[in-house]
Amino acid sequence: MRADRLLALLLLLQNRGRLTAATLAAELEVSVRTVYRDVEALGAAGVPVITERGPAGGYRLLEGYRTRLTGLTDAEAGSLFLAGAPGPARDLGLGAALTAAQLKLQAALPEPAAARARRIQDRFHLDAPGWFRDAEQVPWLGDLAQAVWEQQVVRCHYRRWGGEVRRELRALGLVLKGGIWYLVALAEPDGAEGADQAEGAEAADGGERRGPRTYRVSRFLAVEPTGRGFERPAGFELAAYWTAAADRLTAMLHQGTAELRLSPRAAQLLPARFGAVGARALAQAAAPGPDGWIRLTLPVESPAIAVGDLLHFGSEAEVVGPPELRAALAAEVAALAARYLPQDSLTAS
Repeated sequence: MRADRLLALLLLLQNRGRLTAATLAAELEVSVRTVYRDVEALGAAGVPVITERGPAGGYRLLEGYRTRLTGLTDAEAGSLFLAGAPGPARDLGLGAALTAAQLKLQAALPEPAAARARRIQDRFHLDAPGWFRDAEQVPWLGDLAQAVWEQQVVRCHYRRWGGEVRRELRALGLVLKGGIWYLVALAEPDGAEGADQAEGAEAADGGERRGPRTYRVSRFLAVEPTGRGFERPAGFELAAYWTAAADRLTAMLHQGTAELRLSPRAAQLLPARFGAVGARALAQAAAPGPDGWIRLTLPVESPAIAVGDLLHFGSEAEVVGPPELRAALAAEVAALAARYLPQDSLTAS
């Protein structure tokens, strides 16, 4: 409904400051022309929307103006009780604050909305970490969170694949992905020489030496505040950075493809082993043959990693191509046979 969209537009401007028409259109999932009309409608309703023209322009609310619309629908109120996963909030030192906020919100809600919120809490639970993996130790997460919040430069001792390094970082934001915490930060100019070689999540920045980089929080060995503040880069948005960085990392990881034949059992396991990449490959697979096996093309990482991943399927999968990957898998299987089979059986064969 248009009234809901106008309210959403108003709250976006109130919470995030100046935004371009294109950004508002993307957030509201409408056309830029619709944003123009909605801004005019807000102005006609007495909302002081300021239009700033030029390359750095956009829309913003008059300084000091805030809407007093605070009503929540039942669905909106209930969703707030799913917004903060208790584990991550506790990691950031906000567990008690989250609990207190939810209690205050529930006490302030009218009975229908409060009842719906209680039902949601009874029926849904968010558990972010993946299965069969111990939670990573992140002793410096609280210090990094404080640096992010206060826009402080921190002096860090960090462990990467190539060894340990020391950096002064401008902490821009924290991201929780699959139960693993990452810091997005800018290296101070004096500490940027010999910048990290891309590895793991740190490859997600695309290798831009002076741009933001991604650091795995569990690899910080020490974090010390410097007492110096910094200005955030103009136009930097954490969510947009992370989406782009994740896309780049995915493109870098998948260096080739494998032509596979999979048994019905292996086909069932493919999405669990390869995630969304495996699910997409499965959706595009050819129809099963008379034996029930299917053929598909799967994006894979380097040959060495692909061999290890594909061995998980055992005899339930066959690599048809490319020839070099098939040969690498055959060599690995032969080495395993030489290790585990009795020598006389190998000689007889």
